[in-house]
Amino acid sequence: MNNILQADFDSIENLLELTKNQGVDFLKTLHERPTSTAKSMEDFRFLPETGLGTKEALADFNERFEPIIMASTGPRYWGFVTGGATPASIVGDWLSGIYDQNSQSVKGDGDVSARIELETIQLLLDLFELPKTYFGGFVTGATMSNFTSLAVARQWVGKQLGKDFAKEGVSEKIHVLTAVPHSSAVKSLAMLGLGSQNFTKIKVLEGNREAMDVQDLAKKLETLNGQPSIVIASGGTVNTVDFDDFVAIAKLKEKYQFWCHIDAAFGGFAVCSPTHKHLLNGWEMADSITVDCHKWLNVPYESAFFLVKEEHRFCQVETFQNSNAPYLGDPLDNFSYLNFLPENSRRLRALPAWFSLMAYGKKGYQDIVENSIKMAQIFGEYLENNAQFELLALTRLNTVCFTLVGEEGQVKVSSFLSKLNATGKVFMTPTMYDGKKGIRAAFVNWQTNEQDIEIVKAEMEKVLAGF
Repeated sequence: MNNILQADFDSIENLLELTKNQGVDFLKTLHERPTSTAKSMEDFRFLPETGLGTKEALADFNERFEPIIMASTGPRYWGFVTGGATPASIVGDWLSGIYDQNSQSVKGDGDVSARIELETIQLLLDLFELPKTYFGGFVTGATMSNFTSLAVARQWVGKQLGKDFAKEGVSEKIHVLTAVPHSSAVKSLAMLGLGSQNFTKIKVLEGNREAMDVQDLAKKLETLNGQPSIVIASGGTVNTVDFDDFVAIAKLKEKYQFWCHIDAAFGGFAVCSPTHKHLLNGWEMADSITVDCHKWLNVPYESAFFLVKEEHRFCQVETFQNSNAPYLGDPLDNFSYLNFLPENSRRLRALPAWFSLMAYGKKGYQDIVENSIKMAQIFGEYLENNAQFELLALTRLNTVCFTLVGEEGQVKVSSFLSKLNATGKVFMTPTMYDGKKGIRAAFVNWQTNEQDIEIVKAEMEKVLAGF
């Protein structure tokens, strides 16, 4: 064995202790760490001939990289709907790396990791109050969850036309209808060969809404003359967390032939709040659902899951099976995730979610979700009562969309945001809404509290005073 590798293994306890202490220090000081940095790393290093060993590699990392890692998991990082990581999820993530399982098969190889994943999906179905008629699995994020779900939808459309698109390729136009899709869903359409611009745009409701007009959807479906299609619905839009009317869409399924996919990447967690769960009424009719765990579930990055109705299992296997690998056995008889999602190699990504769900339960996630909603409302009220700001939309859930007042404000809004983010005290993202430049603040981190709101308000006032 390589001498350095052997020495590292001999001192693994000390190395992990060093890493643990560094991690604890990072987490304990997360409130003070900046949310952005103007510093950048130096030029790339060359690969060492004999290697540094882990302790020296850690020292090099700490000298060059650690000081400029920002607090994207902290309580004042309000960009990109980024959650934090609960203590339990960190434990699960560490163990996932240590055990290093390829989470695929349920039986035949003695690996329990796929069973853990299947149990985690059942826990999530409990959390979201969805029926057990869904099958699910973990992928890297909402993009791959949308991709997986829409790939099965594509195969389903082919089946209605007497085609096997997985084997033969897409030979027919697939009609996709949507109102305000997330960019990851549009990206998925591109990756699936359906075309990122090849969808029918459904009108949105009047009154500063982003939810689709279901009457317009019905008209568009009528023009298809019975052809199968895919409808992508929103379970929480990016700018204003608006929800499509799933009950009304479900009624359309009685008359029209379409696959309904709901992108509920973070909005699905509204079901955890007794006062907001009605926003998800009817979502159990969906053929597939996307939910992102590294958002409101507050687990480390690269964690999302898809849900597909069990009745579509054959379409899913046709889409993802390793058909030229007889050593894997019958995909319907000997279950393996190898035949149900894109990746053949995948870590035990479900473990952080399992730990966090088991550690905090329904009540824990109700508290996290309702706290985020409360923080968004407090911040929204501050903006509404400040003459220099304007809310661009109603604060429906956990995202606040706002801008500076007037034409002059439109000129200054980008500069204002840049200067605000440069303080390192908060991070928000730019957006466009209703033809106006805006700013978007998303509240999903389990640690965010009213003191954080006060810190941000003070920084905003300072930046405004500098104009």
